[in-house]
Amino acid sequence: MLARNRFLLLVMVGGAVLAIISLSLQFLNLMPTTPVVEDRLFQGADGGVGVALGKSRKRVFPVPHTQEPDAMAGASDYCNPPNRSEQAREGHSPADYKLLSVQMMIRHGDRYPIYSIPKTRRPPIDCTLSNSRKPSHPLLNSFISHMGKGGHGHWESPLSSVPRLPNHSACEMGELTQTGVVQHLRNGQVLQQAYRRHNLLPPNWSPSQVWFETTGKSRTLQSGLALLYGFQPDFDWTRLTVRHQLSTLFCGSACDCPARNRYLEEEQRRQYRIRVSDTELERTYVEMARTLGLPTRQLRAANPIDSLLCHLCHGIPFPCVSTGNSGTSGCLTMAQFAVIRRQQLDDEVDRRKEGLYHKYAILAMYPYLNRTANKMERVARGNEAGRLPRPGGEEVFTLSSAHDVTVAPLLSALGLEDSRFPRFAARLVFELWKSPPASQGQLKKRGSKGEKSKAKDGELFLRVLYNGEDVTFHTTFCRFYDHHAGQPLCPLKNFLSFVRRDIFRAVNATSYQEACHGSPL
Repeated sequence: MLARNRFLLLVMVGGAVLAIISLSLQFLNLMPTTPVVEDRLFQGADGGVGVALGKSRKRVFPVPHTQEPDAMAGASDYCNPPNRSEQAREGHSPADYKLLSVQMMIRHGDRYPIYSIPKTRRPPIDCTLSNSRKPSHPLLNSFISHMGKGGHGHWESPLSSVPRLPNHSACEMGELTQTGVVQHLRNGQVLQQAYRRHNLLPPNWSPSQVWFETTGKSRTLQSGLALLYGFQPDFDWTRLTVRHQLSTLFCGSACDCPARNRYLEEEQRRQYRIRVSDTELERTYVEMARTLGLPTRQLRAANPIDSLLCHLCHGIPFPCVSTGNSGTSGCLTMAQFAVIRRQQLDDEVDRRKEGLYHKYAILAMYPYLNRTANKMERVARGNEAGRLPRPGGEEVFTLSSAHDVTVAPLLSALGLEDSRFPRFAARLVFELWKSPPASQGQLKKRGSKGEKSKAKDGELFLRVLYNGEDVTFHTTFCRFYDHHAGQPLCPLKNFLSFVRRDIFRAVNATSYQEACHGSPL
């Protein structure tokens, strides 16, 4: 009996000791100090992006390993790992509707940082392509081979001198990574499957049917080529012209707009006022600068968020400062990163409230939207007349390979203010659809009952999709359209009216010329 009591006492004491040790380890070593993350995104001052963090919540005693995955959840959405599952709604329509054209704006894929943090080592990432390195794709090897034949294509200056593949074993600043290539090979394959049954492009498509444009940055050119190859593997280079857009706004010959620049300057001043008034953010930058041995102003100029996001996306520990003898004097932390992300989320909310960015976005993206509307009208007229595409005529597939500073204002101009900030390899798609002609039986039935057709014969409709999700009825021009009355698509005329007239109401003007220069044509 005495032995049994001693045993029970030993068990109780041992359990108490283990509990104390466990709690000590949690608080002293294992418990992450970052607050819980909310899955939101933000825009940085330079147009860069990050994952926005919700405000700190009251600490409770969570299991340690549950916090870090939560902290990575938002970053995962922005990083957009190519092995994640995704539901693509492109190509869906009512029965017998005909797909006439697809116009797409994409953001380039995963890239190396465009800013470096002084006194820290650059992220060790290889920017050559290899099928033996993850992530990979079944089309990667054939894509590499096909890019070697690019000399047979038609290239607008200066694109002919831009490399068609990332090719540095130690990535250069802003260079597309293998992850970025795979992201767009996958996008192209997803779209190929979505549009296959619609016969959007015949195997022997003519040069006038495909319009491919990109900025002069290698990451946008290479991303566009990867998507196009995934969409049309082994495409005929001789049929492809690669067009150059000088401006990241894709405004062509209509880039002159002084009012747009004024709105952007006002927005930047607003951002600055918000940031300097944030005492927690200022303390964090001072703390980070002290760790790195830098003046605070120099650290801000280095924009550490860009580099830290690269570390997160590639699973690389945050940078540390080396002491020179294989030791470190300090490292940047997830908690510091969390403060910057929290401030960016607050800034994003304030930005929507003030409306300056929306006005900038309207003037920034009007030229692109107007060009999109014009292309849709040309395709519709050509289809109506039964004509074949001709050089300089109707493009049924348009691909614009751009940046976050292109896609973000485009979302805002369309009224998609609540959409997530453009992740790597984001895509915004405009689909033009035509309703089928009514059969004779349907016409007689309507005539005898006096019924009104849900869609007129050959009526034109538009769908807008963002990262595979149908957002048509969240846009400004179709938000209040009664699509529940039997028509699940948005009339094209709504979009045309928006682009030609209604879009300028937000800037108290009636035309682009008046909005930009203060006087009508």
